[in-house]
Amino acid sequence: MARMDVIGARDGWRCWLCDEPVDPEMSVNDGRGPSIDSLITDRRSKKKGGGPPVERLAHRACNTGKGKVKPVVPWADHLFVIDPAVILTSADRLARKGGREVMARCPDEHDAREAADWLVDRLSRLDPTLDVSAEVEPGGGQYLLILRA
Repeated sequence: MARMDVIGARDGWRCWLCDEPVDPEMSVNDGRGPSIDSLITDRRSKKKGGGPPVERLAHRACNTGKGKVKPVVPWADHLFVIDPAVILTSADRLARKGGREVMARCPDEHDAREAADWLVDRLSRLDPTLDVSAEVEPGGGQYLLILRA
């Protein structure tokens, strides 16, 4: 359990897939109990020696369910974003290529900054090794939310 405690503390005891709290006291055999998800991406497996996989905290049911279907990391309901990008696809592209990626448009700067803060926090749990920052730029009467790796 020591490894689970370290990863759980690092991830704030939140599931990287559904972003809901994970109860550290719940049995690991329960669907809402904690489990460790290992991510081995193409960029890690193709490298010589690839390095250790990224380990993240997930509910047992979320971790098991993602093997059946491609996982989807939804945008939070309270955010006001227009034309949001697919979070997992964008995160993978930033990890592989770096650079910048337009993630969404927002009607005002406050909404864009709130979405930017949420997205950087969410990506820190999605891939702890991915170092990203968010920028908000005005454009066309709206504000663009841009991630930079």
